Amino acid sequence: MKRVAFLTASCMFKDHPDARADYWEHDLEFNALKPACAKFGLQLEARIWDSPDFDPALYDAVMVGTVWDYMEKPDAFSALLARCDQASLLLNPLSTLTWNMRKTYLKDLADRGAPMIPTVWADHATAETIEAAFDTLGAEDIVIKPVLGAGAWRQARVKRGDHLPEPDALPPAECMIQPFLPAVAEEGEYTFLFFNRSFSHCALKRPAAGDYRVQSEFGGSESVYQPSEDELALARSVLDHVEGDLLYARVDMLRGLDGKLALIELELIEPYLYPEQGANMGNVFAQALMNLIDGRAD
Repeated sequence: MKRVAFLTASCMFKDHPDARADYWEHDLEFNALKPACAKFGLQLEARIWDSPDFDPALYDAVMVGTVWDYMEKPDAFSALLARCDQASLLLNPLSTLTWNMRKTYLKDLADRGAPMIPTVWADHATAETIEAAFDTLGAEDIVIKPVLGAGAWRQARVKRGDHLPEPDALPPAECMIQPFLPAVAEEGEYTFLFFNRSFSHCALKRPAAGDYRVQSEFGGSESVYQPSEDELALARSVLDHVEGDLLYARVDMLRGLDGKLALIELELIEPYLYPEQGANMGNVFAQALMNLIDGRAD
């Protein structure tokens, strides 16, 4: 069997002292993928990305999985990705992962014509930059996100006139600021999953009452959603702006203030794959993974 390393983080295990509140999502995802991969002759092995005994050269491929602490150690993570790229088949490719780590990739996609939510970019989330963003966006309610971050880490919602959150609750460095979109609570956020550019499934994510964050650790919930042909075509069109192999791609869309769906995130690095909403996800994923490994051998 071909060996494939599924990179994860120590905080994704229940018994770890710093286990994340959503640690169980690793088990759901990995347990959906591993048996399907075995049917294709692929041995999927969970490996902690910053473990000193991890050797990527022992694997036919290395995929970036639930590495949900990488934003706290970006230099070490980037060095590990470079090692994997030299020693094995890294999925997604190094250039794609590096580009997608920083949310400035959204600038590139906007320039290429992807449907985008209006965004202000700033070096720091200061009182001055936040106040200016209200005016630039013409909004009274905004969301501030770190350029390097994931899972609502150090993300904040602020209304004009509110006291600002404490500094350690705001992005630590570069940030992006967007208008708060009421559709996230009224309608939900749509997540389209693709493996090797083939559509797998779609989940509709909703926040807990009184919140706007759709992640499970904040009480968010998900349900199966059957997208219309037009909705699926719009999600596919986002991928048309990205070149190269994509083992996985998660297109997150939210209805903007203009009433149209727009891109909130294109997750090409460590996305949660919502296995409970994808009945055939494991097989679609395993086929995609095998095709990419075989393609490299050719």
